[in-house]
This record gives sequence, C-alpha cells and structure tokens, in this order.
Amino acid sequence: MSTKNKLLRKFLEVPSKKDLTFEELERLLSSCGYEKIQGKGSAVKFYHKEKDNLINLHKPHPSNILKTYLVKQIQVKLKEICNG
Repeated sequence: MSTKNKLLRKFLEVPSKKDLTFEELERLLSSCGYEKIQGKGSAVKFYHKEKDNLINLHKPHPSNILKTYLVKQIQVKLKEICNG
C-alpha cells in the first residue's frame, strides 16, 4: 500500500484520529494534487488547480496536532478530490 493510501485511510477513519499532524496533512494534500500557499502568520491555503478547489486553514500551534473539527472538514474535501 502506498504512503498516499496509508495517509488517506488514516485521515478518513471514523471516529477521526486525535494524533494527526499538520505535516501528514501537507504530504497527503500534496499527493492529491494540492499546492500549498503560505499566508500571513499561521494561515495556509491548499489549492487544487484542476478541480478549482481551495482549502483554507490555520496551522495548529503551539502543538502540531490537528484539531478534531478540522480533520472532519478535511475528510469532506478528501472524499471529493482524493479517491485513493
């Protein structure tokens, strides 16, 4: 199983995992065709040009662990774009 598929399965688990990191999210979105656009401060956007799809979020801090509500929002986008 590829790294992309492993990360995708990890992010799509229900109930969502509580130890998912921002770096894992970056790797997964990059493998699904998203480009990272750094904003001011902790603001980050991920843009999928072919699907014209944008994900806006803030990097978690001080910890690198993603909040559960954010993982749930990401799950919706992943089901739309990244079919595994």
